[in-house]
Amino acid sequence: MPGHHKKSSAPGGSQRQLRVGEIVRHAIAEILSHGSVHDPELEGHIVTVPEVRMSPDLKLATVYVMPLGGRDTDKVIAALERNKKFLRGEVARRVNLKFAPDVRFRADDRFDEAERIEKLLRTPAVQRDLAPDSPDSEE
Repeated sequence: MPGHHKKSSAPGGSQRQLRVGEIVRHAIAEILSHGSVHDPELEGHIVTVPEVRMSPDLKLATVYVMPLGGRDTDKVIAALERNKKFLRGEVARRVNLKFAPDVRFRADDRFDEAERIEKLLRTPAVQRDLAPDSPDSEE
């Protein structure tokens, strides 16, 4: 049928989901950087927002956050969850969408995963396998 788009299988969603997610990410990062959320658990924390993933209908925004240094991640996420109604309202005010998306917060664990891989690469067994003159290397 002309005019109908095939569902995207791109990682992270369609271009529209990615674009709206980035706009919402900027809005939430700005709100957090200005200290607009008044919660004792958030005071003294710098929170980065590396990614926001939108549902296909754009009604749910999953906001990935990481406190600077990874300190008190659970407390920070709990504080953001407590203030999600305020944050949703602020996002609605700043982002021109038909519906203000519900927001949920998750820890961004990509940094932990990268560190885990780095540690694996530094293990003696992997270093031995990567050495150019290892007995296993082909001549």
